[in-house]
Amino acid sequence: MRIDKFLWCVRVYKTRTMATEACRNGRLSINGQVVKPAREVAANEIIEIKLHAYTRTIKIVDLPKSRVGAKLLSDYIIELTPDEEFKKLDLIRERLVFQRPKGTGRPTKKERRELDNWMNE
Repeated sequence: MRIDKFLWCVRVYKTRTMATEACRNGRLSINGQVVKPAREVAANEIIEIKLHAYTRTIKIVDLPKSRVGAKLLSDYIIELTPDEEFKKLDLIRERLVFQRPKGTGRPTKKERRELDNWMNE
């Protein structure tokens, strides 16, 4: 199975075109080597995917015949991404919450309560 089709089948990318573009732009590597979209994959290979601000690492367990449901992903891939990468993603999300577009004014009372509740959790 091609790498772009595999990533689409296991729901890493929403469309196969997006997976192909990621390969062409050098965001994917298998066992440390940057790959092209037509690269064939096999079981027990490790894929590193550079997404916006973090790197996701997955190991192929088996190849699906077609696109699989979210509940069945554990049959085909194992998530090897370190916790530090997920913490990077959380920090970026936190920054986005506190940034407000210029000119929008102060938060409303409802927005302020939501921020307070989120900060307390």
